Amino acid sequence: MKTRATSKLGVHIILIFVAIVMLVPFIWMFLTSFKTQTEATAMNPIVIFPSVWQTENYTEMISSNNFGRLYFNTFAMMIIRIVTSVLFSAMAAYAFSRIEFKGRDFLFSLVLVQMMVPSQVFIIPQYQIIDAINMRNSIFALVFPGIVSAFGTFLLRQFFMGLPKSLEESALIDGANIGQIFFDIMLPLARSGMVALAIFTALFAFKDMMWPLIINSNPNMATLSSSLSKIQGAYTVNYPQLMAASCLAVWPMVIIYVIFQRQFIEGIATTGGKL
Repeated sequence: MKTRATSKLGVHIILIFVAIVMLVPFIWMFLTSFKTQTEATAMNPIVIFPSVWQTENYTEMISSNNFGRLYFNTFAMMIIRIVTSVLFSAMAAYAFSRIEFKGRDFLFSLVLVQMMVPSQVFIIPQYQIIDAINMRNSIFALVFPGIVSAFGTFLLRQFFMGLPKSLEESALIDGANIGQIFFDIMLPLARSGMVALAIFTALFAFKDMMWPLIINSNPNMATLSSSLSKIQGAYTVNYPQLMAASCLAVWPMVIIYVIFQRQFIEGIATTGGKL
């Protein structure tokens, strides 16, 4: 009994240590956002706490960057990607799991192949498509790569395959068509999978830096993640201001996580932490 308690205490100590290590970058970011440039770059000795809390770093970043527009672009991109990705992935997943048609397995194997290819490979053809339809510097350009998700199709297909066939058969006997079966019966039953997909879509849309940086050159169409990369100077970096901008950028996702942390953890458990 004593050995078991000692083992449990050891596990807790290790978990607390790991949690502290993971929190150090966020604490350092927050403290650095209130330092002067000299304090932020001091190495011997390292300055942990600012001597005077410099709020000017925040006022400078807010006055020199249109954060209202950055928040709008970021959340517009996240919301549209969530809606389209969940809806289209669910429709594709339902077709691949419950509807018999010629070439279904071959088409689904193509979806699986897409999951194995790095997303960077698709950047050039996606850029050419957006440029060809003259949609650069637009919200649609930000949303385009996330309209449908191969992983979401795979994830929701597994949910639909686990549902009993008798549900559809009963609905057909009652006179329901395929649209009614999909929207009224299947989608509500796959709600946990759709919530997990929505959370991960929001997370990856928020931290997507490369695509917004490439497709939108207009500062008014930038997102929070892409604007942070432009705050850095070509030769020097003002770390306190950069950390202040990072704090301003990250707080919406912190609030979202606090509100939806139970669904977020369930989503990781559902998907095995893979995307």
